[in-house]
Amino acid sequence: MVMNGMKRWIATASVLAIGLSVNASAQQYGDWGPPTWAEALNGSSSQLNTPFNDGCPILNPYDGSLYIASNRPGGQGGLDIWIAPKSGDGWGTPVNAGPKINTAADEFCPTPARGNRFFFVRRSSATDTDIFVVKHLPSGFQDAQRLPKGEGQINSDREEWSPSWFQAADGREFLYFSSTRETGGPAQDVYYSVDFGPANLAQGGVNSSASDARPNVSRNGLEIVWDSNRTGTLGGPDIFTAHRSSVDEPWGSAIHLENGINSAANETRASLSWDGTTLMFGSTRTGAPAEGSADVYVSRRTKVTGQ
Repeated sequence: MVMNGMKRWIATASVLAIGLSVNASAQQYGDWGPPTWAEALNGSSSQLNTPFNDGCPILNPYDGSLYIASNRPGGQGGLDIWIAPKSGDGWGTPVNAGPKINTAADEFCPTPARGNRFFFVRRSSATDTDIFVVKHLPSGFQDAQRLPKGEGQINSDREEWSPSWFQAADGREFLYFSSTRETGGPAQDVYYSVDFGPANLAQGGVNSSASDARPNVSRNGLEIVWDSNRTGTLGGPDIFTAHRSSVDEPWGSAIHLENGINSAANETRASLSWDGTTLMFGSTRTGAPAEGSADVYVSRRTKVTGQ
């Protein structure tokens, strides 16, 4: 199915409609600082980044542990989800999430959420990946369940990536994600679902004629980060951000992150901590101290006003 041109027009025009009001959310924080190789942080394990592919980083909002996807040895096969405990300013040695989550297929885009829930993506075939959810109880992960699949649902017969959950003040549950359902792949667009209902194309500056992928939304639903290969990148996909003043408004203009966060390499699957002061992302940049085909990096900023 080909993207309707009117949808693109609405997505662009809506940016103008919300004007400068979206900047209010951005002003709660200072600028993002230069990124740090996650393994270089005080307390981090020497096994946090490896010579293999380490990416898809996201923090557990409850205990500060770091969830990543990696194809390092010791997994179930392909990309697996690994969990590194908080340790000092960094994180300890990642532990495989186990066979309730990981299989011989690829599992990636881990997303811990409220209610002991954990979302992730599993590759069903070369052209079909789906979003799953599982309960994470003190006894361990329970059986994973695929989210609704079919025409117009969260999962399609194409690829769905990077689930990002938040709950609005009125109790509605939002799940953001990216999908190739309109483009046919490999390009992605950003979508969202309310209360796990039908998928909706995200409006505003978050989508473009290029690939817009792997979104992550702040706890209050007013800030989003994602990676895109739209015009203005430094090489491969770069990380962008956008803001809005209400969860029901379109997103504001896309802002390219600076201060060394983006490079001529690929920067992907950025995620925000729940307090909004930490940005995790994966990068294929080379040169010391990078050691793998992709490594995990972290940037921090200061909160300057209350939410």
